Amino acid sequence: MNLYKPGEGRLKYASKDHPALPSAKIGILIANLGTPDNTDYWSMRRYLNEFLSDKRVIDYPKWLWQPLLQIVILSKRPFSSGEAYKSIWNNKDNESPLLTTTKLQLKKISEFFYKKYGNKVVLDFCMRYGNPSTEKAIKNLQSQGCEKIIFFPLYPQYAGPTTATANDQAFRSLMKLKWQPAFRTVPAYFENETYLLSLSNSIKEAYKKAKTKPDHLVVSYHGVPERYLMAGDPYHCQCQKTTRLLAERLKWDKAHFTTTFQSKFGPEKWVGPSTVDYVADLAKNGKKNIAIIAPAFSSDCVETLEEINEEIAESFSEAGGETFLYIPCLNDRDDHIKALINILENELSGWL
Repeated sequence: MNLYKPGEGRLKYASKDHPALPSAKIGILIANLGTPDNTDYWSMRRYLNEFLSDKRVIDYPKWLWQPLLQIVILSKRPFSSGEAYKSIWNNKDNESPLLTTTKLQLKKISEFFYKKYGNKVVLDFCMRYGNPSTEKAIKNLQSQGCEKIIFFPLYPQYAGPTTATANDQAFRSLMKLKWQPAFRTVPAYFENETYLLSLSNSIKEAYKKAKTKPDHLVVSYHGVPERYLMAGDPYHCQCQKTTRLLAERLKWDKAHFTTTFQSKFGPEKWVGPSTVDYVADLAKNGKKNIAIIAPAFSSDCVETLEEINEEIAESFSEAGGETFLYIPCLNDRDDHIKALINILENELSGWL
C-alpha cells in the first residue's frame, strides 16, 4: 500500500498534525578513506589524530598508544604529512586529490542512476576520517526520505583497517538514529569482472603510450602488519589473488608481475616484500625500466601521488633505475565508473 500522496511527501492516512515526510527513496552512500581539510599543522593534526586513534588501524592498548601518539607522533608528524600533501594538493579547489576524484566519481554514478531511476535513488559520499563525515552523510540521506541505504566502501580488497572500519563508523552512526534505514554494505569486489577489465585496460593503455616498454610490473598494495594476516584478515590473500587474476586477464607471463606492499608504519613486521626496497632491487638486478600500479586504491591519493610517484620512484632511480612508469588509479575512468555501477546494481537487487 502506498502511504504517500504523489508529489506531497505526506502520509496519506496520517492525522493533519503529523510531521511531513518525503517520499520513500533508496540511498547510495560511497565511502572513502578520508582527507585533511588543509595542509596546515592543526588540520593535519586533527586528521591524523582521528586516523591513528582508530583501533582498526592501530590496535595497541590505549594506555600504551595514546601517550606516544599525543605527545610524540602528533607533535612532529603533522609537519611531514603536511609537506607530503602540499606536494599533491589541488590548489585550484583547495582540496586533496582524493576529495576531488571522489566528487567526480559520485557525479558520474549519480548521472547514471538519475537517468535510469529518476528521484527514486539518491547518492552521496562520505569519508571515514575528516569531512564529510559518515554520520552527516547518513543523516542527509535519511532527511531526503531514504528508508534503504547501500553503503559502498571503495576498497576492492577487504581489510580491517579499511572496509571494516568504514562499516564500523556507519553502524555507529545508525545507533544514534530513532528510525534506522534498512542497510546493506557492499563486500570486496576485487573478483568483479568489470573491475578487472578496467584495471587491465588501464595497464594496456599505459604500456601502449610508454616510450620505453617496462621490464617488470610492480603491483603495489597498502601494507598491513603480518599479525593481521595470522589473525584471519583476508587482505593479504585477496591482494595476491587480485594480481593473479590480473595476470590471467592480460595473458602475460606471471614472471612479469610482482605483488609488493607499501606504507609501512611502526617497528613490527609487515607483510612483504616492501615496495620501496623491491624497486631498488629490481634496478640493481638489471630491470632498468619498470611500471607500477596500486590496485588497492580506487582513487589517487597521498599514498600514490606522493609515496609512489616521489619516494618509491626516488628509491628506484637512486639504485640505477632509468624509466619509472606510474599507472594512475582507476579514478573516474568511464570503464571504472561502469564497474562501480555494475556492483551497485547487483547490490540493489530486490530493492528496485
